[in-house]
Amino acid sequence: MAAIIEFLKRSLQTARHYNALQYFPLRHTLSRYQGSDFSGDLRAGINVALLAFPQGMAYALIAGLPIQYGIYGSAVACLVAPFFSRSRFITLGPTNATAVMLFSAFASMGITGADKIIYVPLLILLTGCFIAVGAYFKVANLVQYISRSVITGYITAAALLIITNQIPKALGLEMEAKGATFFESIRLMAASLDSVHWLTIAVSVITAIVYLLLNWRVRILPNVAISLVLVSALNALLIGPESQTGIQHLNAIDASTWTIGMPTITSESLSMLVSPALAIALLCVLEGLSIGKSLAAKTGARLDANQAMFSIGMSNIACAFCSGMPASGSLTRSTLSEASKGRTPIASLISGLLVLIGAFIIGPLTGYIPQCVLAVLVITIGIALINTKSIRIVTHATRSDAIVFGVTFLSGLLLPLDTAIYSGVAISIMLFLKKAARPEMVEYTFNDSGQLAEMATPEERNTPEVSIVHVEGELFFGAADLFRDQMRRICEDPNLKIVILKMRNAHHMDASGVMALEELIHYMNEMGRYLILSEAKTDLIRVLKNARLYDYIEERNIFEDETHNPTLSTAKALKRAKERLGHDEANVSIYVDPVRDQLKQGQRD
Repeated sequence: MAAIIEFLKRSLQTARHYNALQYFPLRHTLSRYQGSDFSGDLRAGINVALLAFPQGMAYALIAGLPIQYGIYGSAVACLVAPFFSRSRFITLGPTNATAVMLFSAFASMGITGADKIIYVPLLILLTGCFIAVGAYFKVANLVQYISRSVITGYITAAALLIITNQIPKALGLEMEAKGATFFESIRLMAASLDSVHWLTIAVSVITAIVYLLLNWRVRILPNVAISLVLVSALNALLIGPESQTGIQHLNAIDASTWTIGMPTITSESLSMLVSPALAIALLCVLEGLSIGKSLAAKTGARLDANQAMFSIGMSNIACAFCSGMPASGSLTRSTLSEASKGRTPIASLISGLLVLIGAFIIGPLTGYIPQCVLAVLVITIGIALINTKSIRIVTHATRSDAIVFGVTFLSGLLLPLDTAIYSGVAISIMLFLKKAARPEMVEYTFNDSGQLAEMATPEERNTPEVSIVHVEGELFFGAADLFRDQMRRICEDPNLKIVILKMRNAHHMDASGVMALEELIHYMNEMGRYLILSEAKTDLIRVLKNARLYDYIEERNIFEDETHNPTLSTAKALKRAKERLGHDEANVSIYVDPVRDQLKQGQRD
């Protein structure tokens, strides 16, 4: 009972410690807001809105949703995020990565059309809740343990899936369905090549030419929006309406019908959507925090990762009630906001408000946009996602990185993307644990000058019965058995009586490591051996005390690390070993740093 009460006390203390988020930091932003900030925020808000409106439509097209979902998602995420974020570096909204993950998840479950519209709000709500809860418990820093090779592999596979799913629209193909994976999309597209619509191809080619020319000559302009407007106007004036040409158009947006609604929640839908929601949540956090940290580092600022994560979660929850899409940090919009001299999160509010106004004013005109025009622009975005420099780095840096990239990439081509990212994360962690779980053990001895030096053979020991073993590496669950087995081999030396473990560079001992150490002590006792610990740091001593192993080893056999003199702790341990052996004169040379010794003497004087 006492143990249960103690556990509950610790849990409450942990909860209080974690409850450090600022729930409405916008009030602090407004209290410090200055008139000089407004010009930069206004400029950034306008520029981001001009980019967010066409991008929102493009990402909705990628996800297989009506285009208004992308526009509403862009507006809501930009409006909600500043209430919960202290940083200007992350501009939220739909992204390529989350859109294609959303499409792949539903395609793999066979959910299409109106059924998808029913499930999307709940999926986004679960995504937002996972992220917000994770921020509350401060798990943002755990993201750093996920390899960049995973993200590179996922983005590359997602880019290919985006491209193959938009090519049929650019060619005017009549597809029976959309493929959930890259190879399935290729198969379905190949089976439909006889339905090519040549007039659609002509408009697609014109779109590509216009966009490439604009990007070549004037990169600073919102070329996606300009291309969309220009080619749509040319199509309406020179080619004609959909009924005459057969070119498929987008459905016009009627923002007056936009409503706020509660997601439909059932036990069946919850069980079905938990896994893809968790994958999208992971992707949102990885994408958003990597963008925020990168932009913050360029300005010398610091990003509060958990607060940023909380804003991403709350934005997704809002999108779930407002017919939006999963919201993450957008690289292009975040970079554009920073380049436009956005000074505070108010820039995001301005952007969201402009996109929302645009939905009402420009929404009815979206019916004039041919699907193939938007599809070509999405294809160019997909091509831009294939970062050859990053691919070259992750495939050549180390073998582990190449394996992680390869597994994630191939999984993304063959399997739904939520499965692919899980596979990549799993193999990344496995390879990391494999490398980390190799503690190095080298035998040392004191030389004539009293310094510790690495020993080549047991014959070099000053005291044949004593082995000083330097342990370097991790002693967590993945390394515990290897540590125990390596030490048992050392103890097989028939001349050996006492082993001194130098533990200064042994890190992160957990319960498995403690159990392995206890098993080693029992084995040594059976073999007539004796264990002494030297250079034991505070964390290690705390773990041993908590596990009740400290008293078993005995305090007289545990020597704390002496930071001011690296060899002192081990020298004391060696002296204790000689006393244990019954040597009448346990003379041990102890190396003393002469400079530090003179400083101490000067302080005393």
